[in-house]
Amino acid sequence: MDPAELTALHRLPPVTGMLFTSQLRAARAQQKIAVACMAERGYRYDPAPPSESADERPQPFGLESAAPRRATPSAPPETPPKPGSPESTDAYARALFGAEAERVTARGARLSVSRPGEGCLAEAETRLLGDGRMRWLQVRILLFEAQEETRRDVEKDAEFRTATTRWRECMDRARVKAEDPVRVQRSLRSEADRRSSPVAAADLRCKAETGYLTTAYHRLAAVQQRWLDEHPDVGRDFEKLSVRQSRAAGGVLGG
Repeated sequence: MDPAELTALHRLPPVTGMLFTSQLRAARAQQKIAVACMAERGYRYDPAPPSESADERPQPFGLESAAPRRATPSAPPETPPKPGSPESTDAYARALFGAEAERVTARGARLSVSRPGEGCLAEAETRLLGDGRMRWLQVRILLFEAQEETRRDVEKDAEFRTATTRWRECMDRARVKAEDPVRVQRSLRSEADRRSSPVAAADLRCKAETGYLTTAYHRLAAVQQRWLDEHPDVGRDFEKLSVRQSRAAGGVLGG
């Protein structure tokens, strides 16, 4: 499939789109605030710059191309503090992270995530999100859970099931026994297998011949939109807090 077509399909599922909306400016603004906050307390805080890759979005329906995905660039490791330096002290850790007993927790339906309740990191997040800080974290947990839930639910969708049946029949004609594309992907142990395995080639050919990915992404988008319609507060709060965070980040970074 043409890369532009794939990119358009990737943008269809709305929950996934929210999760992978770029947060890079917000992350840079938070770092700038935290660095200044630590400097006011007499410490040098020098975190690795935040980065993101265009290839981080999930591919929930197995292989989409024989070409390997671009590796996500790893952030350079932060230099460990030198023994005896101010950065190695408990006071430095308290200034940055706050007291362990003051950590706060946001909960979704199944998952929970804790964050510093005080200290410069908490101050940076609060500067961008105000009293919506914990709600923002909760909304992102709920969206992550919804992404997993809707991927399971799309298996019950009649159009999606029909598309999988057509794909399986095509694989049978290619003399490859396979239940679904995700299991094919899991059976390929390396990038070399994905590039050269006849099973991978049959999978991609059958996806192209049956329009599998087009159907799959459209049906996933429909299931995700239904989830958002059933949870209007999540989408509403995501948009409201995104705007608040973006404006605040612009004030910190300029522009």
